[in-house]
Amino acid sequence: MPIPTVTVVHAPACHFCADAQAALNDLGRELPIRVDLVAADSDTGEALVGIHRPSMFPLVLVDGAFFSQGRLPRRKLRALLASGPVVSPR
Repeated sequence: MPIPTVTVVHAPACHFCADAQAALNDLGRELPIRVDLVAADSDTGEALVGIHRPSMFPLVLVDGAFFSQGRLPRRKLRALLASGPVVSPR
């Protein structure tokens, strides 16, 4: 089974972004995940923001599919990752 990739598009001085990164570090100890941190002002970050238009940061994608914006819903993410491959694009 492939390892899911969680992409976090983060902004400077964003407390929800720091919280999401800490939560993903903890989750990575429980489940096999790959975490990609992308600065919102990078070329990749700007492209993802342009596609998904989040009203808050962080923008979180799971295997390229929109998952959340703003505060990371930890239980929802854990349940999604534990259930198997992600196939629900936004």
